[in-house]
Amino acid sequence: MAATQNTYRLLVLPGDGIGPEVMGEVQRVAAWFRDRRQLPIDLRHRHFGLASWETYGSLMPDETWSEIQAADAVLFGAMDTLDQTRKITPEERKKGGLLRLRKNLDVFANLRPIKAIPGLLDASSLKREIVEGVDLVFVRELTGGVYFGEPRGVEKLPDGRERGVNTHVYHSDEVERVARYAFELARQRRAEGKPGHVHSVDKSNVMEAGAMWRRIVQRVHDADYPDVALHHMLADNCAMQLIRWPRQFDVIVTDNLFGDLLSDCGAMITGSLGMLPSASLSAKGADGRRRALYEPI
Repeated sequence: MAATQNTYRLLVLPGDGIGPEVMGEVQRVAAWFRDRRQLPIDLRHRHFGLASWETYGSLMPDETWSEIQAADAVLFGAMDTLDQTRKITPEERKKGGLLRLRKNLDVFANLRPIKAIPGLLDASSLKREIVEGVDLVFVRELTGGVYFGEPRGVEKLPDGRERGVNTHVYHSDEVERVARYAFELARQRRAEGKPGHVHSVDKSNVMEAGAMWRRIVQRVHDADYPDVALHHMLADNCAMQLIRWPRQFDVIVTDNLFGDLLSDCGAMITGSLGMLPSASLSAKGADGRRRALYEPI
């Protein structure tokens, strides 16, 4: 991930659907900074998703993976269009999908800021007085939980019924590192004059893994971040509170599934999911740098 000769390698993966359209504009912006402001970037491009399948006959050819590993940052567009679902088997999609990309890069902290923009307040489906002044960040654990847990799959039972299984699994160190990231972010936001407190969201009332999540977050807080206010909230209540009183939130840390659902719910504060770019970051390496996957859409 280290820069070579002070030049940073930026890889663009437009993907499918609206990805190429939006990422085309992203590339224009990046090229402007490179050419007009002498930003030292090496701007690269590879097909991804259905475009990769149709061009290379593979969702993740070796050349694409090599480019991803060598990049200082990846800009990702969109994928999983209906055409891709029809043309590519589920087994093949798993080999080169977004989940594999996130897991292999170990970008465990997904950041999705939700900020009410004055000029777009009336685009929200919520009342202006509800969304005005909202400024919060979701910290979603991105490489564990139900999207990656084993066992998983669908089996045919002897009586003809089908049984589908997905397993929600977290290890204590996975919870601890994302909690630390959320607390550090809250401290940083407080230093910038923002609220600086954390809501940890779980389903500890019905899930043993959720009870473990809550216990570990509390332990990390008490040991190293007692100066940061911590509130625990059940996921269903959080969904309601995002619509009822979103200004109460600053940093929300939660697991992979709840973060997926709740951050999309929060999109209605801005009026569109397309207004919520995100960053997915790894832990710092020996050189102090993080792997970074950005989704400008």
